[in-house]
Amino acid sequence: MKCVAVCQDETVVRILAKALPSSFETEFIVEDRLLARRLSECDITVRVGDSRKVDTFLKAKVDPSTCVLVEDTGRRSPHRTIETIRDAGGTLIYLLDVGHPLSPKRRREAKPHEADVGHLALADLLVGELGVRLERSMTRARVEQYQRYLADADRVLILLHNDPDPDAIASGLAMRNLLHRTKTTAIIGTFQGMTRPENLRMANLLDIRVELLERQSLGSFDRIVTVDVQPHYFGGLIDKVDLVIDHHPERTGYNSAFKDIRPDYGSTCTILTEHLRAIDVNISERTATAMLYAIKSDTLFLSRQTHEPDLDAFRFLYPLANAALVRKMEGAETTIERLNCIADAVHQGAAGQTLYTTHLGEVAREDLVAYVADFLLQVEEIKWSIVSGIVHSDVVISVRNLGSSRHAGEFVKQNFGDVGSAGGHRAMAKAVVPVVRFTEKFGTTAPKRIIEILDHLGRNFVGSPAPPDQAAATPITAGTSPPTRSALR
Repeated sequence: MKCVAVCQDETVVRILAKALPSSFETEFIVEDRLLARRLSECDITVRVGDSRKVDTFLKAKVDPSTCVLVEDTGRRSPHRTIETIRDAGGTLIYLLDVGHPLSPKRRREAKPHEADVGHLALADLLVGELGVRLERSMTRARVEQYQRYLADADRVLILLHNDPDPDAIASGLAMRNLLHRTKTTAIIGTFQGMTRPENLRMANLLDIRVELLERQSLGSFDRIVTVDVQPHYFGGLIDKVDLVIDHHPERTGYNSAFKDIRPDYGSTCTILTEHLRAIDVNISERTATAMLYAIKSDTLFLSRQTHEPDLDAFRFLYPLANAALVRKMEGAETTIERLNCIADAVHQGAAGQTLYTTHLGEVAREDLVAYVADFLLQVEEIKWSIVSGIVHSDVVISVRNLGSSRHAGEFVKQNFGDVGSAGGHRAMAKAVVPVVRFTEKFGTTAPKRIIEILDHLGRNFVGSPAPPDQAAATPITAGTSPPTRSALR
């Protein structure tokens, strides 16, 4: 594509010469011969000519398919130049605002003759590239700091949360890569092994070994790094670590030499993708595949809690990853066990307008509760799902929504933070409450009453009326206090 740029400022010319794609056949038109000579010496294609004469643009072979950029300094009206370009046959005309304030006269005369002219701001063209380079430079400096800090350690523990998910597993692999370590000098470990089918399948297909740790084994490591989790999660077992990389909301109660916590990111692998790119690490197909699958999994294929960095990481990793392996790992998504849980959820649940509340009773693992909560959002009318289940001696509550203005994490903190662990993002959150504490607060763990409690709390929070059959069975109105212990017996 041919591009002609009418510029009189040397700095602007040099910036555009670097910024415009190499696929463009770009020629600059300037009025100063000395400037043209200096630019030519720098291998910039330049033509000397008067931008108010048609012949200048005819010699530059401007036609209707030529992109013409006109520098707008704010001092002299570009009106005559624009009309000259049109007379020469140019139609794709863009004014480039280089940041000078427009005079009152220029503001008045700008609109009539510029109605079909595109507008670009030099600042907007620069901010993206400059911003990316500055952020990458800052990330590189940060990564190099903790690389040096961890370099002298004989054994590093990369610690994951219990029953690690794809984001945690892939983040562990990426961290090992980032530290230039092997599986013998950087152990990926957890205190509770994987149980979910898709996670086991991922680890097997990619040959990722996650060590099962004992609490007393922590002392055998020189440095501890946590990924996709923060030390408070381990209930006081760890109060000091060397590095934390996580995308969950920041928590206190521990010390760390370094940390990079970004709760507005959809996955921890997105953060680590930026780290790897910043220091130009060669990402293997195995690591790229794990990270790509992790980002897809944590963001529900880029549909939940997703921002531009997640999309950028996905675009970067996709050509490096093995798409066939990703599809094979996704094949373990639905199991008979999960189908049975969905059937129980539908049979037991309370659905009304935009909220679906259900209780699964006793289930083997926490992921089953979360899976059902995600599944229920596929129902056309549903925008919020609140699903609970009893896992061992805890009531586990998963909350999901479709990016509502109300914050799912605030819902669980507000209602369960005083009796258990509760928190999360705007679109997804979880609470884990010991059965004893739940009973003390609400007076029951009977399945039907748990549904009524959660449905009442959810509707008060979301502002959705109860379905008619439930309203008749449980006389609770919006705005009233939650059911008391005595009322629920």
